[in-house]
Amino acid sequence: MSGTLEINHVSQSYGARTVLKDISFRLGDGAIACLLGASGCGKTTALRCIAGFEEVAEGQIVINNEVVSRPGFSVPPEARRIGMVFQDYALFPHLTVARNVAFGLHGATNGTRATRVAELLEIVGLGAMGHRYPHELSGGQQQRVALARALAPRPALMLLDEPFSNLDVEMRERLSIEVRDILKSQHTTTILVTHDQNEAFTFADEIGVMMNGSIAQWASSYALYHEPANREIAEFIGRGAFLPGVVLEGNRVKLELGELHSDTPLQAAPGATVDVLLRPDDVLHDDASPLQAKVVTKAFRGAEFIYTLELPGGGRIMSFVPSHHNHAIGEKIGIRLEMDHVVAFART
Repeated sequence: MSGTLEINHVSQSYGARTVLKDISFRLGDGAIACLLGASGCGKTTALRCIAGFEEVAEGQIVINNEVVSRPGFSVPPEARRIGMVFQDYALFPHLTVARNVAFGLHGATNGTRATRVAELLEIVGLGAMGHRYPHELSGGQQQRVALARALAPRPALMLLDEPFSNLDVEMRERLSIEVRDILKSQHTTTILVTHDQNEAFTFADEIGVMMNGSIAQWASSYALYHEPANREIAEFIGRGAFLPGVVLEGNRVKLELGELHSDTPLQAAPGATVDVLLRPDDVLHDDASPLQAKVVTKAFRGAEFIYTLELPGGGRIMSFVPSHHNHAIGEKIGIRLEMDHVVAFART
């Protein structure tokens, strides 16, 4: 059985310093969410409050319709039916893999414990490794053991605190997909805390971008990328550059690169000057285009280059270009815009 989570107007302070400011969100049964943000934004404090390691100054936390935290009241962590996986795995080096997984199954009979351990080791792909010790495993295998141990008591909620950050990039991406699949198969409501956007996009159904102790936007990864709520989120999520434009009638905006039409109303009146967000995937290489831009920098990424391009007016944009188009620094190339979403913010 999994669970639901409600965070209702939670605030938390350390002395005079406010760390969480009126955060609210809700997770349905089996949902996987992520708190994403830079170091110091409050995401780990939020996780610690949910786990019961920190009390809340304001608001309340509700798990499975039961209030577990409010000012002056806190259900102990061990009574919240929460599983946790940490950055350092926290495995017991003197216990075998099987005994590590069994550690949380207090009160179960030997037969029940053995059955559950065997089941979980199969689920996480370590069925033949129960007799090994943590030091005999790779980092990815250790992380799977930590996950199996956290899942063993069938928690209502799983909390993951930067669990993949000690792994190399390739292993991190592969393991995050595997762990997501395992949690989905177990229908386990989960919150991941990370500073890594790619990890958040790969792992979570819903993402809360945290800035300065608040949730700046709660949305899907697609919406965060294409429909950021403000300029700060637009700059934080993904790559991109801003070009000045002028709003025209009919939800149009005029740029140095031509006119764009927005499918949604622009948040500015005709005649207003705005900054328009251009993602690298909005700018297409096109030898037949009369629009020309100069290659300023290039970064090879295997299947593609990431070009930084300078426009005739001096503005700079980025473009993903297939790697067989290997242009030199200083060379001019044809480009065109292809945008499904126009994101524009009033100039400040």
